[in-house]
Amino acid sequence: MEQFSDEFRAGLADLMRWRRDVRRFRREPVEAALLQRCLDTFGLAPSVGLSEPWRICRVTSDTARAQAIANFKAANAKALQGYDGDKAALYASLKLSGMEDAPEHLAIYCDDATPKGSGLGAASMPEMRRYSVVSAITMMWLTARSLGLGIGWVSILDPARLNRDLAIPEDWSLVAYLCLGWPEEDSLTPELETRGWETRATALHIEDR
Repeated sequence: MEQFSDEFRAGLADLMRWRRDVRRFRREPVEAALLQRCLDTFGLAPSVGLSEPWRICRVTSDTARAQAIANFKAANAKALQGYDGDKAALYASLKLSGMEDAPEHLAIYCDDATPKGSGLGAASMPEMRRYSVVSAITMMWLTARSLGLGIGWVSILDPARLNRDLAIPEDWSLVAYLCLGWPEEDSLTPELETRGWETRATALHIEDR
């Protein structure tokens, strides 16, 4: 039986096209109920062995946010040293974080020691727990976009330093540091593409065996 209309499928495809990494946010706050709608999608996400290993730390205090921003700036300066010439100049000109403007900061962790799920599916591939967290993040990201919100994934960080600053349990591993809020503008094209850092593949590479 057909469950979804062509209109729904077209809308879903559009939603995935509009899901862009956002680094330029307006500073207006996100209503608590709207943020909760985004977070509630974690409960719908698949997870290996039904382990639900995601752990969410909402970074709200001025001190914690300032520490996270300082962490990014230090890691970004170190990353810049890995480039030279025109590539270094282009890297230095890129806006790679919306941390200073985004109203919401979310540090998303995986509890590698969770007893939930009794290890099913993770004995030979323990990284499946982290993949489960990524799946949940993707679902939240699409939900946020459907509500007009944007998300930016900050990967230029020192995870050990962040964990110390946030007093995170030792068994938790950082999967994503996310900025969430209202985008300054919407775009179908990633900023790294428009700035000439990289181009999107025109075809999917598939190998047969």
